[in-house]
Amino acid sequence: MNTRDTLVTELNVLADFDPIIPEAYQDCKYLMLGNLAPKTQSTVINSLRKRPKLMVMDTMNFWMDVAYDDLMVTLSMVDVLSINDEEARQLSKEHSLVKAAKKIMAMGPKALIIKKGEHGALLFYENRVFFAPALPLEEVFDPTGAGDTFAGGFIGYIASKDDISFDTMKSAIIYASAMASFCVEKFGTERTINLTHEEIEERVQEFVDLVQFDIKLN
Repeated sequence: MNTRDTLVTELNVLADFDPIIPEAYQDCKYLMLGNLAPKTQSTVINSLRKRPKLMVMDTMNFWMDVAYDDLMVTLSMVDVLSINDEEARQLSKEHSLVKAAKKIMAMGPKALIIKKGEHGALLFYENRVFFAPALPLEEVFDPTGAGDTFAGGFIGYIASKDDISFDTMKSAIIYASAMASFCVEKFGTERTINLTHEEIEERVQEFVDLVQFDIKLN
């Protein structure tokens, strides 16, 4: 379940969606732009009275195919882009994810997250790279929504710390991966809707244990 085949995309009510930003959201510090039309995403940005402290954007290959120019405009406005490895290669026309990251960040974002499904996620920030593993799971029940859950975990952690440093983003990637690992365990939101703080912290510790080790150098 690490790849998908898109047979058809039906936008339905989202095709003509015109977002209206409530007054209470006008002074938001953090903005997560969900995977909608790039023009809709830029409309949201332009509707805010002042620029948020951090803007994170999600997109997919469909928009690269049908709305490339609009996508380039929105990319130039945001701080972080979150996409998967297939999308990164399509957008950059580079197979190497390191080369792809350099090209994509030259389009505007200061940081890039490349999700690799069961193989973890990469965070590129300036000339630094961080890798977060995926938690080995015996069974993946339903991967639908894992990317959205990842994005929510990422921006949610950063907002909770009110810090946008590279170190905070690294921790946010771990929390995002932990949240996504819960999502795939059941159908839809069944697993995440009643999650407790204790469960999340225990899962994050599992991620830490995956990569924590001592080594003696000769």
